[in-house]
Amino acid sequence: MVLVKFISYLILLIMVLVAVAFFTLLERKILGYIQVRKGPNKVGYMGLLQPFADAVKLFTKEQTFPTLSNFVPYYLSPIFSLFISLAIWVVMPYETGFFSFEFGVLFFLCCMSAGVYSAMGAGWASNSKYSLLGCLRAVAQTISYEVSLALILLSLLFLVGGLDLNMFESYQRYSWFMLVAGPLGFLWFVSCLAESNRTPFDFAEGESELVSGFNTEYSGGGFALIFMAEYASILFLSTLFSILFLGGNLVSIGFYLKVVSIGFLFVWVRGSLPRYRYDKLMYLTWKTFLPISLNYCLFFSGASILCYVILM
Repeated sequence: MVLVKFISYLILLIMVLVAVAFFTLLERKILGYIQVRKGPNKVGYMGLLQPFADAVKLFTKEQTFPTLSNFVPYYLSPIFSLFISLAIWVVMPYETGFFSFEFGVLFFLCCMSAGVYSAMGAGWASNSKYSLLGCLRAVAQTISYEVSLALILLSLLFLVGGLDLNMFESYQRYSWFMLVAGPLGFLWFVSCLAESNRTPFDFAEGESELVSGFNTEYSGGGFALIFMAEYASILFLSTLFSILFLGGNLVSIGFYLKVVSIGFLFVWVRGSLPRYRYDKLMYLTWKTFLPISLNYCLFFSGASILCYVILM
């Protein structure tokens, strides 16, 4: 039984990494057409082999280590980052009984919080002022938006009355939560953009002032691991958005069409919006998102208690 679960998880990891590869190709194609140019179209048919060519290029390049860096955390941070991004996929409500998580939401929150340490370790251990500034920005931004993410999630948990993601599929069989709590869905999507350091909230990678953020000193394989971790977390957040707000189960094609649509929105936002200002980012989460999500949390908790009293 343990061997079967191990092999199943190994297959899951391979599928996620292949999805990450083709999601990068999709992003580059969409950005190309948004900017009225062609995306990658030379390697393979219509550029289908471009992600694999990029992987070979990155992993065969020389890996440099800054002389004054703190080697162990510098070396381990990208590995830890990718590990967290891949381990978090086990919370998905698979119909095959692959893993059964009664407290899947708590595991998700723990993994998202642990991801902060990899960015912090990468920026600090590089011993570069640009990397340190980038990691400080990324950590402050991630922690700030985790508060609103947790409150939005808590509001939905009051509706389903449990911490298992399997419950969202049965509760949304006839009506999506997006129709019941549309503003919460919008807040969740924007918070996911900030949580994954994506445009217009990519302050950790503000090229004009921080070069490339906490990954400035990384090259070759280390950079590739950080890059893969970011896109794996984007795919996960897209899948989680579909589960929480759009319903469906993981064995239906419609569910994956929803996931691709949310992933497309991530790319569309990157191609359309300019970078925000950092003080406005913090103002947005603490003075706008937090009060709205708190109000929804109180509303849904009161509604669930009222329904419980009526049914009793």
